[in-house]
Amino acid sequence: METSTAPRPQSARVHHPEPGTLVHTARFHAARQPEATAVICEGRTVTYADLHRESNRMAHALRTAGLGEGDRVAYLGKESEHYYEVLFACAKTGTVLVPVNWRLTAPEVSHILQDSGTRLLFLEDEFTPIVEGMPTEPPETVVPVTSIRSWRAQHPDGETEFEATPDTPVAQLYTSGTTGLPKGVVLAHRSFFAIRDGLASEGLDWIDWRAGDLALIGIPGFHVGGLWWATQNFNAGTTVVAMRAFAARQAVDLIRDLGITTACVVPAMLRMMLNEPGVSAQDFSTLRKTVYGGSPISEALLEESLTVLDCEFAQIYGLTETGNTAVCLPPAAHVPGGPLMQAAGRPYPGVRAKVIDHRGRELPPGAVGEVCLHTPARMVEYWGLPEKTAETLVDGWVHTGDAGYVDREGYVFIRDRIKDAILVAGENVYPAEIENVLEHHPGVGEAVVVGVPDARWGEKVHVFVVPAAGERPSPRDLHTFLVPRLAAFKLPASYEFTDRIPRNPSGKILRRELRDRFWNDSARKVN
Repeated sequence: METSTAPRPQSARVHHPEPGTLVHTARFHAARQPEATAVICEGRTVTYADLHRESNRMAHALRTAGLGEGDRVAYLGKESEHYYEVLFACAKTGTVLVPVNWRLTAPEVSHILQDSGTRLLFLEDEFTPIVEGMPTEPPETVVPVTSIRSWRAQHPDGETEFEATPDTPVAQLYTSGTTGLPKGVVLAHRSFFAIRDGLASEGLDWIDWRAGDLALIGIPGFHVGGLWWATQNFNAGTTVVAMRAFAARQAVDLIRDLGITTACVVPAMLRMMLNEPGVSAQDFSTLRKTVYGGSPISEALLEESLTVLDCEFAQIYGLTETGNTAVCLPPAAHVPGGPLMQAAGRPYPGVRAKVIDHRGRELPPGAVGEVCLHTPARMVEYWGLPEKTAETLVDGWVHTGDAGYVDREGYVFIRDRIKDAILVAGENVYPAEIENVLEHHPGVGEAVVVGVPDARWGEKVHVFVVPAAGERPSPRDLHTFLVPRLAAFKLPASYEFTDRIPRNPSGKILRRELRDRFWNDSARKVN
């Protein structure tokens, strides 16, 4: 590829489809700019006309296969143009896309497919062994990704009769569960339009999309951040540059050689790119804005990134349950050494934040409690879990499980976790999931998992193990046991063997006591 010398795009206006559904996105840009490039992946290009036409054919193929509104369609594969064609086909039929994390093990994938009631699975050949190793039967229809073109080819390229509304469910993403089983977060079309509309209503450019943008997606599409970033660029009619899977050297090369102008990454990805041998500011000369989130960022990494990438930075904070970002630290607040460098950001127009105590009472500015967010992009529900939905979504407010405060200017600061999630390179990992598996090992009497600081990944998994009577398992034994049962990013990085686990008088594990000694030197207990 040739090195681009094109200047960073100026503030040219982009045109957005109305009303806010992905069905209208595909139709609008196919009519307005049919030959404009929608996706670049491994040197292949797809125009907006291609994306609309082929997703129409796929939508008709889904209908022919007997799928209709509310049916679940899963995708187990890495990023490619086909993933986005499936996304738009689901939007055009009322079916719901279930992106499956390809790093999961067979039992984990089995749970997602069974829990969602998936009827059709798009499967990349690389992950066939996972499906073959599941303890349950695969969905009734499995379409190899390599066969997608022939599978849809015999179907018409005209539009389907289905018309989505902003409240129609379109995606179901799975998050690690506090009880050990992932929960399906159902998102409607509005989740992918509400923040854009809020920014536009106030004329804010905290995150913006400009004509001529080439947007790198470093976050995988099974993660809400990756799916949200892709849809924002499709809505704006810009070009998505999709990586099959993030690799730091490839990301740097793509930015330099294609002239990437915007990127969405997690902090660990920034660190990996900056650590690549020979990387310099020149490699990032076409970047105008970097959007980052998924985990807190150290001030040292942020300041180095600001210097080397030399572009605007916007931090986003939110959850899958909030439809991705609900709070943003805008570029103007990114002042090295400034008072806001430790803030998560401030709510977008149309989004509200509050902090409550353990009784649900709202706290004044500066007081630490649970952060709650009210956003029009919030989830519809946890699939099939009405009680869990009612616990998290209360009167339209999403209870985040994060402890923090809101200052008098409305900036949100995150200081700790109320729930026990561990953030490993932007992925939520819940202790209960690991503990449940570990305690099936015959050498383990009890296991307690906590998150501890890690310079590279933000946090890592540490396990306290009480051996079963008469047993002395080694870390290697436990690691070997876990490998086929848990995704790699959930695997413990370290083990600590102990005779007892501290508990309060009622028998509850004092997880905080176990965790705190690792965080004594940190101003905040998230990393």
